[in-house]
Amino acid sequence: MTKNILVLLSLILFVSLTNAQNSKSEISISGKVIDAISKQPLEYATVVITNTETSKISGGITDEKGMFSIQSPIGVYEISVEFISFQSKKYPKQEIKKNLDLGTIILSEDLKSLDEIVIIAEKTTVDIRLDKKVFNIGKDLSIRGGNASDVLGNVPSVQVDVEGTVSLRGNENVTILIDGRPSALVGMNGAEALRQIPAEAIEKVEVITSPSARYDAEGTAGILNIILRKNKLTGFNGSLQLDLGIPERAGTAFNSNWRTEKWNFFTNTGFRYNSTPGNAFSDSNFLSTSAQNANVVESRKFGRQGRSLFTSFGAEYYISKNSSIIGNIVFNTGNDDDVNTNDISRYDTQGSINEATLRTESEDQNEQRVQYTIDYVNNFDGNGRKLSINTQYSTEVQDALNNITEVDTQVNILNDLEQVIENQDENSGLFQIDYVHPLGKNIQYEAGYRGNYRDIFNSFYLAERKDFVNNGPLVPDVGLNNSFNYKEFVNAAYLQYGQQLDKISILGGLRYEYTSIEIAQQTEITKDKRSYGNLFPTLNLGLELKDGENMTLGYNRRISRPRGRSLNPFPSRSSESNLYSGNINLNPVITDAFDLGYLKRWNKFTFSTSLYYNTSKDNWERIQEDTGEITDNGDPITNRFPINLSTEEKYGLEFTLNYKPFKVWNINSDFNLYKVKSDGDYTNPKTNTTQNFDFENISYFIRLNQKITLPGKTDLQINTNYRGPSQNVQTKSQGVFSMDIAASKDLFNEKASLSLNFSDVFNSSISRRTTTLPGFLEQYSEFQWREPQISASFIYRFNQKKKIQKSGGEYNGGDGFEG
Repeated sequence: MTKNILVLLSLILFVSLTNAQNSKSEISISGKVIDAISKQPLEYATVVITNTETSKISGGITDEKGMFSIQSPIGVYEISVEFISFQSKKYPKQEIKKNLDLGTIILSEDLKSLDEIVIIAEKTTVDIRLDKKVFNIGKDLSIRGGNASDVLGNVPSVQVDVEGTVSLRGNENVTILIDGRPSALVGMNGAEALRQIPAEAIEKVEVITSPSARYDAEGTAGILNIILRKNKLTGFNGSLQLDLGIPERAGTAFNSNWRTEKWNFFTNTGFRYNSTPGNAFSDSNFLSTSAQNANVVESRKFGRQGRSLFTSFGAEYYISKNSSIIGNIVFNTGNDDDVNTNDISRYDTQGSINEATLRTESEDQNEQRVQYTIDYVNNFDGNGRKLSINTQYSTEVQDALNNITEVDTQVNILNDLEQVIENQDENSGLFQIDYVHPLGKNIQYEAGYRGNYRDIFNSFYLAERKDFVNNGPLVPDVGLNNSFNYKEFVNAAYLQYGQQLDKISILGGLRYEYTSIEIAQQTEITKDKRSYGNLFPTLNLGLELKDGENMTLGYNRRISRPRGRSLNPFPSRSSESNLYSGNINLNPVITDAFDLGYLKRWNKFTFSTSLYYNTSKDNWERIQEDTGEITDNGDPITNRFPINLSTEEKYGLEFTLNYKPFKVWNINSDFNLYKVKSDGDYTNPKTNTTQNFDFENISYFIRLNQKITLPGKTDLQINTNYRGPSQNVQTKSQGVFSMDIAASKDLFNEKASLSLNFSDVFNSSISRRTTTLPGFLEQYSEFQWREPQISASFIYRFNQKKKIQKSGGEYNGGDGFEG
């Protein structure tokens, strides 16, 4: 099957290449844009070319090296090169009959326009690269006062479910990086950690579905790289934001930078207080005729109250015009005080109530993350040769104390008293060196090394009262209590080759990763060591068919390594009757991924689409089964655990579009349709029964975002999302619909803005699932992590204005996506 896919993709690309070569009437306008003072390349500078005969406007933007290349028909053109806060460079009308190289274009800062500088652009744009898409986060009203999870929920190809789990094209095995590196900010508990990063601290998100060899091979779905803001504009500028909301929500965020000729100081600091109520419901029917409780109904209320402080501050020193060193410290601390209640009713086979209880969990959780980075960059002569050295060290600590009581509400008697203490610590280090060496204008070599080290320790302690008659002490549960230590060291080296052949771009590479891990259960005094090495080839091809139209073809091999909780065989529990245990023999999953992409831009419309195919062996499946034990209340105890079970194939189609029918109305949408096919059988060693885990699932996701500009400098934004139903062998999930509405009004001559946001307007962001274990359990459940919220944000800008000057894509429909 894989060979057939390769043949088909190669045929499509060959036909496109043949057609492109037949176009002889086009010329190329190219060059490089740099800063007059620092001599650094200016990324995202805009090149606008105007055909003076037809008045047609087209153009492009510079890449990270300041380079641009624009294809256009032979004609008479005026050319303008522009960048925010810099004086424009204009070329007068001239007839261009052959390729034109403008050479190095030097732009100087426009000191008169410093009070009109923009840090957060009016629009969200996308820059298409050969191995990734870069979404520059604009003024999305719906994420003001929000967090990184809210930002990712608005990025095409990315979905964030009601529990905060991030997936890319429907695959949850995605690697999330901060500034290109693994980070403590999304360490042990990714979903919760993302909620600690304020949206205002994020500059852009890179969506990398076909990673090149320079990236870690971890994450079978691909990579999401969150870039934090490090403004580099001359002088002092910044913004202050205040947030209020219902349910209780308060926060502030301060972003600023101060740059001189040799130094740039920057900071992003924010404080958040959130009350986040949620709820859950489950109705479980146990099918055994001997079941003491044939039906158990649970209604949960989550009363979460969290406080968090986030700050990122650093400085960059420009050693010379082509080299600099940058240091950065990120500090995040938080405290949660949660009171969760669970109202449980238990019924016998006749429907008569056996017992009614109210279970209350009072949890106090503290967490702290600190990350230190020092980076050195040398661009040598400024013509593409580059050396980067990156170092990072981070620590993360999470401590939780949970006091649990359960009262029999029929007789008002305490029948359960527990205390749970959980501690998690992680220390990690990184050293990375990358070297880029160009040969001429069109060939580039790249090589590098990366070493990642992680040391994760967690402990679980449970004590409960056994003697209620005499108010006995809390007795430790030796069957559940354990300490677990996981150490991982990954050494990686890569070599990469890139070449530009007229309209064809080639980027191929090979990466080798050697993984060593050590697992220690301190309670059991056992250790397990293992190591393995893997090769990861990558290939990305790009073809520019004509101005505003291109194709890409990508192949890469990825890995997903089991970690921490997935390997710890000692059980932990979310409730008395639900256990989870890891599998110390779990092996990594290797995935081969293919991607064929197409992008086309018109005057008011931009369309991007991809066909993709992934295949994995030894895929993980989480099995849920009966342990044969019951709780003190008579509830059967189930256990979930992961195993290498299946072979999985995934086919998908996604497209993203931007349409601006009128100047005041902008529409963005993306759609992802995919089919998953899995084959595997599981044999229960206790009962010697085999269950077939083969399944096929077709699902989809659609997002529609609309922004309307109203009179009086007021903007209205409506975001709607729908995740289609899905299933595996044991669980069926219903579709989830949600809508957010936001509005913003400019004040004080655009130096300030006041916005109002209403999230989950229809109170519909609820996960609904049905789980079936043949002969044992039928369960219907609902979960709503966050109930609807209303929030207001006020932003005041220092030495900034909201609107961007003409330096970014008005030829492409203003607020639209750009390539």
